[in-house]
Amino acid sequence: MATFLYRLGRFAFRRRHFVALIWVALLTLAGVGAANAPAAGSTSFSIPGTEAQKAFDLLEQRFPGTSADGATARVVFKAPAGEKITDAGNKAAVEKTVGTLSDGSEVASVADPYTGKAVSKDGTIAYASVKYDVSGMELADSSRDALEEAAQDARDAGLTVEVGGDALNAAPETGATEVIGIGIAAVVLVITFGSLLAAGLPLLTALIGVGIGVSAITALASTLDLGSTTSTLATMIGLAVGIDYALFIVSRYRAELAEGRDREEAAGRAVGTAGSAVVFAGLTVVIALVGLSVVNIPMLTKMGVAAAGTVAIAVLIALTMIPALLGYAGRKVRPMGEKSKLLGGGRARAADRAAKPNLGTRWASFVVRRPVAVLLLGVVGLGAAAVPAASLELGLPDDGSQPTSTTQRRAYDLLSEGFGPGFNGPLMVVVDAKDSTDPQAVFRDVGNEIKRLDDVVTVTPAAANKAGDTATITVIPGSKPSSATTEDLVHAIRDKGADVKADSDASVLVTGSTAMNIDVSQKLNDALVPYLALVVGLAFLLLIVVFRSVLVPLKAALGFLLSVLAALGAVVAVFQWGWLSGLMGVEETGPVMSMMPIFMVGVVFGLAMDYEVFLVTRMREAYVHGEKPSQAVVTGFKHGARVVTAAAVIMMAVFAGFIGSSESMVKMIGFGLAIAVFFDAFLVRMALVPAVLALLGRRAWWLPKWLDRALPNVDVEGEGLRTATGAPSRDDDDKELVRA
Repeated sequence: MATFLYRLGRFAFRRRHFVALIWVALLTLAGVGAANAPAAGSTSFSIPGTEAQKAFDLLEQRFPGTSADGATARVVFKAPAGEKITDAGNKAAVEKTVGTLSDGSEVASVADPYTGKAVSKDGTIAYASVKYDVSGMELADSSRDALEEAAQDARDAGLTVEVGGDALNAAPETGATEVIGIGIAAVVLVITFGSLLAAGLPLLTALIGVGIGVSAITALASTLDLGSTTSTLATMIGLAVGIDYALFIVSRYRAELAEGRDREEAAGRAVGTAGSAVVFAGLTVVIALVGLSVVNIPMLTKMGVAAAGTVAIAVLIALTMIPALLGYAGRKVRPMGEKSKLLGGGRARAADRAAKPNLGTRWASFVVRRPVAVLLLGVVGLGAAAVPAASLELGLPDDGSQPTSTTQRRAYDLLSEGFGPGFNGPLMVVVDAKDSTDPQAVFRDVGNEIKRLDDVVTVTPAAANKAGDTATITVIPGSKPSSATTEDLVHAIRDKGADVKADSDASVLVTGSTAMNIDVSQKLNDALVPYLALVVGLAFLLLIVVFRSVLVPLKAALGFLLSVLAALGAVVAVFQWGWLSGLMGVEETGPVMSMMPIFMVGVVFGLAMDYEVFLVTRMREAYVHGEKPSQAVVTGFKHGARVVTAAAVIMMAVFAGFIGSSESMVKMIGFGLAIAVFFDAFLVRMALVPAVLALLGRRAWWLPKWLDRALPNVDVEGEGLRTATGAPSRDDDDKELVRA
């Protein structure tokens, strides 16, 4: 591995024009594809194997032409103070709005609130339900504009009008905080490298990699049904790992220059050593992201695969474009310890700094002397942060979790005010009586049984299809959609359905957005342990190959568990309990997004292994070359702590930049990943890892002899490069790359 990457690095350094041209061509091709691709909105949502999805599929079969997956909107009207919505003038304004909405080219139907009994008991609030022929993803901008214009016309007539539903769903906005995150990353790079040019290389390559990845996602969004959140996630992770991977290779290049090697040789050795760590770190992230497919939720699978593709591009760019750009930079990228004159550098100051142990060396020496105290403090601190995770409540965001500044949230609140909190989460009960001898009697009996259940406010009469063998019943709960009481009601209806099945051979299925959210949460909970076993198991095997040790990968996995539990605790404290919610821009607390635990397990594990690989490979390298275990820990920190710290700060800044997103899911993911990187990099990798390795000593690198013989030698430490008698010729490099 190291030898091949060494040759690749030298090849890219020499053939820099060719390498740069390939990447520019790929970026151009992806950009053209994205520019010419049809726009895509929010992705369609399906949950194979759940009861809610089975009911949804049955509706499409038994009620053809009803556009079961069509977008919906609720236009909510409220009369001025002291008036009724049924007053002549207000009624005329509402009916005019309904008529205007009915003229839309994509509108399937509009329910008049006065004929459809959609007026509140006190007569102050009414709503019109709009059904579209196409899904929210396919809805034209002109239809959304017409919806908003109709609402505005009613406002001009003196009514309070708000619009809810998925018809107004738009791509999330991240605001200025994302740019601030990139700016912080740039400042950290300048401080780390002491050179504006060297700092610019990781940023440039990361932006190119993200540009290719996101453009490819945009180009394929319509074909593969990829939503806007997919590209946001790919940007978030692609930027973070792209900067970090390039940072490690440029840092190693400067270290090789400081040892007196010429620039081409330094580029080759940087890619051969740090590049090997980049490859395996990238593999752990890719495994974690692609592994999300085991959950069998298409949207989550697509998000994971798309983000994994962006990570793979980041790895390839770091291995090829970074050495090419270093070739262009020439002497402007200085050896380790030297700063540019613009930043106050000089050879004398560099010599003074070299004579003094750096902060990483001093910290590692302290940990090696006090491993037990550091270990106990770290574990107790992470344990305290993880305490809120015991109160974790899961759910999926709806309009009730939107900021109060949005029309969707105000519509949600008006409906709750006029019709009760459960009105925002109606349950659709689908009764399949095809195998029953008396379908009409079954429909009546099911409706009567549901009316007797707790927390039921309204049960509509069964609406049968043309064949008369299937009917839908709408149930309005008394509690809000995200409450545990509503979840209990869903389970109670399904339990009654089992009795109906036994008595009449009819099937009773519960669907609707509320039931779908409940099923998603359950499916994610059920998949968490198998997913954790798959991802951690595969990465554990990979790390055994990398470190040629059993205890080091085990320690890495246990440290990750501490990190992810502490991060989940922080997410619960902010988004569920409301701690520091104002600072984070969280306007509405509530259940944590159902996908958050399994998503954090995947992404955080991949990122945690990045720092493990980068930091511990330097320790392994020192140990392999004859240093004592405790001294190898200090040496690893001497060379790697500064860079790992910079990488962690950069990754935190990039993730934190997405906290400003207008979409609650993106905001929560950004915060969760940022705090997880903080816990993992600064508490686990910087404190617990050296403490554990100091306590284990030589046992940390123990590997059974039979396993040592069976494992392939990937040579991440670059031992093959050190034992080489001389640098290969350019022709040898080119021939070897062609054979590979």
